[in-house]
Amino acid sequence: MKIFVAGHQGMVGSAIVRALSSVGENTLITASRSELDLLDQQAVQSFFQAHKIDQVYLAGAKVGGILANNEYPGQFIYENLMIQANTINAAHLTDVQQLLFLGSSCIYPKFSEQPMSEGALLTGVLEPTNEPYAIAKIAGIKLCESYNRQYGRDYRSVMPTNLYGPNDNFHPDNSHVIPAMMSRFHDAIANNNKVMEIWGSGTPMREFLHVDDMASASIHVMNLEHGIYAAHTNTMLSHINVGTGVDCSIKELAETIAKVTGFEGRLYFDKSKPDGTARKLMDISRLKSLGWQSRISLEDGLRSTYDWFKANDGILRQR
Repeated sequence: MKIFVAGHQGMVGSAIVRALSSVGENTLITASRSELDLLDQQAVQSFFQAHKIDQVYLAGAKVGGILANNEYPGQFIYENLMIQANTINAAHLTDVQQLLFLGSSCIYPKFSEQPMSEGALLTGVLEPTNEPYAIAKIAGIKLCESYNRQYGRDYRSVMPTNLYGPNDNFHPDNSHVIPAMMSRFHDAIANNNKVMEIWGSGTPMREFLHVDDMASASIHVMNLEHGIYAAHTNTMLSHINVGTGVDCSIKELAETIAKVTGFEGRLYFDKSKPDGTARKLMDISRLKSLGWQSRISLEDGLRSTYDWFKANDGILRQR
């Protein structure tokens, strides 16, 4: 089977490639951004026609944290909409029957009942700080569902909670909470700083999933028999949450990262920085009923991620 992993150099895509490489005798197809611009509709269609692809993991996306979403909203909505539309439509036009779209937990309303079930989609106002990104991801789900309904495709969607792990963007400002915090703790130790500033109050609750668990869940959902998948979803609410089912406060996260990195100074919480949503926890009962559960604990995952970060710090600084 020829499997195309779009976004294979990113955190999620690279984890899916690692996982797929360890099982079965599949032919993995990948393309760097210089080899294939997913924003270029004609280039994407030509790529699909040339490679005779059987299965697609759509992990390519424009991603970033609260600050990046606030500063570059136009880029976030445009690039994600185009990547999704180009890839999904090219898959259909070249008769690819199976595709898995990777979204985000930010698709859910800001004041969703916790934990958030799949049924919360489109029931309220989104978190303003990343609304453009969330709208694009919702559109991706609906693209998959609409192609399934009109053309009989089997295009599925998974919505991960906050992900972390190797190959993340570790920029101290324009990245997600774990890599940004890890990078800043690392620098604080190197500079012998005695105080570590954490953005926000430290009270928001968040759930974190190691990217290797996400890859495992993605492959599990992709390969479910169609009848089993259909029995646990419906045609216009087909996405599946992926998470651990356990959350922690940002303060607890900071303390765990301090422990993992060896930072022994004081933590200062800067309440002038935005917190975002008060709590985000996924209801993962749908995925559990389909036979999958996470395996990597937060502390173990943070420790292995920091080991990877230290081993690749020089390369990361050059990006």
